[in-house]
Amino acid sequence: MAMECIATRPQRFNENKTEEDPSNFDANLLNQQSNHIPQQFVWPDHEKPTDDVQPLQVPLIDLAGFLSGDSVLVSEATRLVSEASKKHGFFLVTNHGIDETLLSRAYLFMDSFFKAPACEKQKAQRTWGESSGYASSFVGRFSSKLPWKETLSFKFSPVEKCHSQTVKDFVSEKMGYGYEELGKVYQEYAEAMNILSLKIMELLGMSLGIVRRHFREFFEDNDSILRLNYYPQCKQPDLALGTGPHCDPTSLTILHQDQVGGLQVFVDNRWQSIPPNPKAVVVNIGDTFMALTNGRYKSCLHRAVVNSESERKSFAFFLCLKEIKC
Repeated sequence: MAMECIATRPQRFNENKTEEDPSNFDANLLNQQSNHIPQQFVWPDHEKPTDDVQPLQVPLIDLAGFLSGDSVLVSEATRLVSEASKKHGFFLVTNHGIDETLLSRAYLFMDSFFKAPACEKQKAQRTWGESSGYASSFVGRFSSKLPWKETLSFKFSPVEKCHSQTVKDFVSEKMGYGYEELGKVYQEYAEAMNILSLKIMELLGMSLGIVRRHFREFFEDNDSILRLNYYPQCKQPDLALGTGPHCDPTSLTILHQDQVGGLQVFVDNRWQSIPPNPKAVVVNIGDTFMALTNGRYKSCLHRAVVNSESERKSFAFFLCLKEIKC
């Protein structure tokens, strides 16, 4: 990966304002500047993370068993998904078929990108209204409740539908020489997530008692998003959040998280965690799919917390309906 630029010195934050340049969120610098993180990153008391968070009981779904056609395994998988989706919309999927080498390479390139100098990351800077690109804690867009994170997002459409490689094309256009392999890896990862999401749609369809192919065919032509989430260490994690409380507005989210915990879901009027499982991906229902089921399946509030010991990384694939061009 090319990193020939000279890193510019990040802007300093104070309690009253942030500099307008949105690229200068530097967690290492902010952790060193004083005994406190800047006020812009401090969340209100009622939203701050707490220590008394217990694991959420989420079912473990064997996707290979479901796809095998074995009637017992299919019945068990659809039952578990139905129960979880009606309660909170979260479940884990094992035997998902994502290549371990691809996952390892995806995390390797994530490290390389987010630890690069600011001027390198700015090559992929996301512009207002766009889905693809690099975002640095939304500095410059908001003045309070800033998330302690950086992201790199790619808009994705199935290759056979759009006759192009949307992730590779973005990387090539915005980042240029030295990033070809990064573009190739995330194009391949997005394609694998697209295939997986359609299999999960088959499972969701059967769990709702409709024909297996219904939602798969409905979502085959999609405009989705692959997002890399990077949560640096934070010296005051009890005051900050990596991602604030939200429901996903999309149809389905598939999350692969590293072994540093941080995902929490608001169920039964309290925050509960979903600890990392190296053999599984986390799947959750989004607002659009909840609407498609007339509210039968839930899109639940969730957030990401940070810590002072380790950085945290995750990949989120958001399955979205095809955009309608007017």
